[in-house]
Amino acid sequence: MPTLLDPVLDLLMLRGTVTEAEPITARMRRLRIEGDTLAGLAVRPGQQVRVLVGSGLTRRTYSVWRYDPSGAVELCVLDHAGAGPGAQWGRSVEVGERVRLGKPEGSFTLRPEAAHHVFVGEETASVAFGAMLTALPTGARVSGCVETETAADRLPLPHSDRLDWLTRGATSLPDAIRRLAPEPGGIAYVAGEARTVQQVRQVLVREAGWDRRAVLTKPFWAPGKRGLE
Repeated sequence: MPTLLDPVLDLLMLRGTVTEAEPITARMRRLRIEGDTLAGLAVRPGQQVRVLVGSGLTRRTYSVWRYDPSGAVELCVLDHAGAGPGAQWGRSVEVGERVRLGKPEGSFTLRPEAAHHVFVGEETASVAFGAMLTALPTGARVSGCVETETAADRLPLPHSDRLDWLTRGATSLPDAIRRLAPEPGGIAYVAGEARTVQQVRQVLVREAGWDRRAVLTKPFWAPGKRGLE
């Protein structure tokens, strides 16, 4: 139903309709949003969009899983314990519902010229990783560590056979990256829970000798906080 805010929101945000909604992992749902205003956007692999969720003006940020220049954005929304408005929206939104979202943004993006690409993160990072990995050529040098709650939570990532997959509670991401010991000279993409992101960064910079400018970080969340955007 139209509201008095619609003309303002039309100026500030893009508009689309959910055309597909399906499980993609045990706790993630893939949403495809299509619309004329979504065509021809400048999208870099790893970027995110802010989506109006639920009622009111609540916004949540999601990495772009796939982008179709003809006018479609795909997201993968994680469901989790103590779910807030974003997870509730991702769980309940259905095909045919209208969605408002911002233009793709963010600097946590693929550096295609790198000689070696190292990916380190968990479920919240794996969506952005998927977009980055999709953009890499078949022969790209790829390694990394991705942690999930269970094997059923693993997204179907390109080059996944070159990644070390971890189950939460076994080896921590900082310890996993110590074991992997990637040599300096590439680009590392580190994302997920804020404290873990900083610990992994310290391992790469202080212990493995990486240039801090070659370690791109994105803290998506922290315990007890709604988000870090």
